Amino acid sequence: MTVELNHTIVHASDRHASATFIAEILDLPVGDQWGPFQPVQLGNGVTLDYLGVDRAGIKPQHYAFLMSDAEFDDAFERVRRAGLTYWADPFHNQVGQINHAYGGRGVYFDDPDGHSMELMTVSYGDTPGQ
Repeated sequence: MTVELNHTIVHASDRHASATFIAEILDLPVGDQWGPFQPVQLGNGVTLDYLGVDRAGIKPQHYAFLMSDAEFDDAFERVRRAGLTYWADPFHNQVGQINHAYGGRGVYFDDPDGHSMELMTVSYGDTPGQ
């Protein structure tokens, strides 16, 4: 058996709101609540399991979503329609821009709890591209 990432737990102050937020951006369904988790299953079978915790206990993480150019166009349009601030870089220096790293496109935005979400059309290569 090949080792695969099956799921990851995402801490959220409101598990349903945060799961709905990313599901709407990515045009995915929110799964049925499973125990204390609100799942969002990605196309490769990995599930983001949102778990409600006290906001003070949330340490922002980074989640990157690889997608086609058409999916990027649609998701990025939903980011803009939602009025979200977005950046071309993970350090939030290039506001209102996207990047063209590795010959693709990428953009970063924050979810309601400060997790950094990244949309990208090309996997990272061996050397940084601009």
